[in-house]
Amino acid sequence: MKLQTTARYDAVSRAFHWVTAIVVLIAFILGPGGFGRLMRQGVDPATRSDIVWHESLGLLVLALTVLRLVWVALRPATPQAMMSRRMQLAARLTHGALWALLLALPVTAFLGLGRGSHPLTLLGGLRIDDMPLITGSAIARWADWGDVHKLLGDTIMWLAGLHAAAALVHHWVLRDGVLEAMLPRLTWR
Repeated sequence: MKLQTTARYDAVSRAFHWVTAIVVLIAFILGPGGFGRLMRQGVDPATRSDIVWHESLGLLVLALTVLRLVWVALRPATPQAMMSRRMQLAARLTHGALWALLLALPVTAFLGLGRGSHPLTLLGGLRIDDMPLITGSAIARWADWGDVHKLLGDTIMWLAGLHAAAALVHHWVLRDGVLEAMLPRLTWR
């Protein structure tokens, strides 16, 4: 049975999706390995462009995610694809996990910076040296938040890869229009 979607995502939803995907990918690539070790060695994060870009892009991801959540509440109806219950459940679980990770990654970054008393360094020379609410909080001591942040960063990349692979299966194997619903108005079969 050939499955069909009933519509396409609106332009704002498509833009949020692709901009977020690109920013997350770049932030991941620029994520400084051994950040905690560098800070313990006295490296000023403001002198490392990878750190400055990573932290700035991380804040952009947080802002995009919050704006996306507002848009999700306001946007027109989304496309509905006819698919098995198992596929619908897998899609819901994957999307839910991606949303949770998009919110959890910036939170764990703030907790990691606060726990280690590291500054937040951003493009334009903006620097926040002290995060007293986080540094002194009990939650900051619950875990090594830098390690949690790294694990979640790796997880979002694996999950995004799985999400992309599923979209390609929908496009090339199932031919059900799921991928086209999130693409600009062009088809490439």
